[in-house]
Amino acid sequence: MPDVNFQGPAGRLEGKYFAQKNPETPIVVILHPHPLHGGTMNNKVTYKLFETFVRMGFSVLRFNFRGVGNSEGVFDNGVGELSDAAAALDWLHANHPHAPEIWLAGFSFGSWITLQMLMRRPDLKRFIAVAPPAGLYDFTFLSPCPTSGLVIYGNNDEITTAEDTENMLKKSTRQKGITISAAKINGADHFFTNQQDELGATIAAYVQREMGKPGR
Repeated sequence: MPDVNFQGPAGRLEGKYFAQKNPETPIVVILHPHPLHGGTMNNKVTYKLFETFVRMGFSVLRFNFRGVGNSEGVFDNGVGELSDAAAALDWLHANHPHAPEIWLAGFSFGSWITLQMLMRRPDLKRFIAVAPPAGLYDFTFLSPCPTSGLVIYGNNDEITTAEDTENMLKKSTRQKGITISAAKINGADHFFTNQQDELGATIAAYVQREMGKPGR
């Protein structure tokens, strides 16, 4: 799993990158939780997303947003981080120009950025949003959602309640043919402290089911 550096809008961004041997494998970028609350690319949920996608045959990049670890720049309240995510997608796609599918996945703050990216990147095939902070951020931009994906949340989330997430999903609309699947993991807190294996299995089952299906 090599360390990589690539250029972002505010300077160099550092990441961890795994490339499958087949150049025509799908690709995915993983986005980490809030930079001001200890979020990094080495967060356990972020890593679980990373290793699960590797196991499912993807070439995968996870990286630190600006101002985190050795990534240059300073926290920008989500605006700059959205640009960082776009730069990461561009870098990964440039290294895998023949990738048949492009996915995006994030945890907590990273899932908020993930869902915003859907509205800006028509090349995204699917998304996975883990514990989106529905009670803390405005998600009204998601209507209509242009890309099918999966939202995973815990019923014991202490940061944003399961009801917040369910209300967000009820209020969001979808473009024709788009499906947002939801998976509630019983007993899980915001960080899936005791449910890492179930989280990984839920991610893997969704990826396996959706691979190769028509996109947006």
